[in-house]
Amino acid sequence: MFEHARCWVNGQLVPAEQASVSVFDHGFLYGDGIFEGVRFYNKRAFRLPLHLKRLQRSAAALQLQIPHEEVFIQAVYAVIEASELQDGYLRIIATRGVGVLGINPATCKEPGVIVIADQLQMVSDAERAKGIRAIITATRRSQPDRLDPRIKSLNYLTSIFARMEANFAGVEEGILLNDRGCVAEGTAENIFIMRDGELLTPAPTEGALAGITRATVLELAAQLGIKTRETVLTAYDLYSADECFFTGTGARLIPVREIDGRKIQTCPGEAYQRLAVAFADLVHQETTSLSP
Repeated sequence: MFEHARCWVNGQLVPAEQASVSVFDHGFLYGDGIFEGVRFYNKRAFRLPLHLKRLQRSAAALQLQIPHEEVFIQAVYAVIEASELQDGYLRIIATRGVGVLGINPATCKEPGVIVIADQLQMVSDAERAKGIRAIITATRRSQPDRLDPRIKSLNYLTSIFARMEANFAGVEEGILLNDRGCVAEGTAENIFIMRDGELLTPAPTEGALAGITRATVLELAAQLGIKTRETVLTAYDLYSADECFFTGTGARLIPVREIDGRKIQTCPGEAYQRLAVAFADLVHQETTSLSP
């Protein structure tokens, strides 16, 4: 099951089957911690500095003291080097650490730090080629005045509930709205639509993660001459879109062919195809021409 997994736990490289955390770790007990997902290609992590910057911001929001980014860089490349994989997925985790039972974080004196390297495929090649089906879920995304979705915390129950709804509906993905009924994001991805030649996506203030791949797609779209805009989207906008696709570190770019039984006009659409090619080219460029 963990044939390709390699782990770094609190300063030590260990086999995946031996990796463990204390049952008193508040990350395990209460989801009190943060994480980042990072892709690596050709043994090089893609846009790692941006991920580590976001990790630091999540830590600041939770008042979680984590090691200097150099510790994470060393850990990341230790597990990549130990892995047999040329291309794979990293999970970087920082927990509040071990403390007594009870939610008081003051009892945790030292954070737990874990880095995992393994494979991750969110959809099959066939699904990516033809596009996936999605539903708008009843589960709503939390508003920023509660737990801000820009914090990548270890508590993903909202996304899990939404994904369960998608499973029950027999489709591949779920789309969450915010409390105002406006589009936030997928269960683990940002969402884009094309309408009248313009690429539209919800702003993070609508409940969307400030995704690294999302930002990269916006950057590439500008280079390709595709007009972009952060805006408020509703279910109507999704149903009537010319194109729709998800983006994320795990997902990369995935086209959507159907939402709530309504077929999207084109899938995969022209903008998606241009951006997917540009994204692949960028990954190749940044992971073959730069030093780790």
